Amino acid sequence: MSEAAVHENPTGSVLFPRLGSVLALAPLGVWTTWHLWQNLVASRSDEAWQHTYFSGSAAGSVVTSLVVFAPLVIHTLWGLRRLKMASVNKYSYFGNLKYIVQRVSAVGLLGFLAAHITLARIKPALNGTHETFEDLAAHMRHHPPTTMVYVLGVLGTAYHLANGVYTSFFINGLAASPQAARRMQVISLVFFAFLVVVGLGAIAQLYNAGAAFSPPVD
Repeated sequence: MSEAAVHENPTGSVLFPRLGSVLALAPLGVWTTWHLWQNLVASRSDEAWQHTYFSGSAAGSVVTSLVVFAPLVIHTLWGLRRLKMASVNKYSYFGNLKYIVQRVSAVGLLGFLAAHITLARIKPALNGTHETFEDLAAHMRHHPPTTMVYVLGVLGTAYHLANGVYTSFFINGLAASPQAARRMQVISLVFFAFLVVVGLGAIAQLYNAGAAFSPPVD
């Protein structure tokens, strides 16, 4: 068991950490990776955006939302409980640094997701519309706070998910030996780099596309 698991489970039980880590990887981790890749594809043009996000059925969108948002709520509540129990320990500086950044990224992601879901889903739905490619690209190009929030959101998402993969393998005994732990550390770093490249690539494409649109009027 990792130092984080020991500190957060003084009774020695690993049931809840294992359930929480598995839930975070599937479906949340799988869907998040796919969503970032979809953004990279969709951000090429308005046509690609429409085809990616609005060509499916309404029933399919509802099912996807339930599959994603229900585990997200559960994982968030579980994570908030872990935050209350979090503390640094006597282990390596690098291990404690990862542990602290994982918690900081969790808090940042909570704020980012609240803003993202509100602006991309809830606000447009209340107006009877949906978030358009033009609106997002124009904000990305002409509204620096939007660009900064999305850049930080991508970095936080990439780190939280990639480091979560490492932690999950550790907790579940799949990276218990020093050799396996080092191997998983390399894999998690490669995965982090992949997510960052995909996420920032989508932002860059939206930023470039926004040059064709007028500054948004909020």
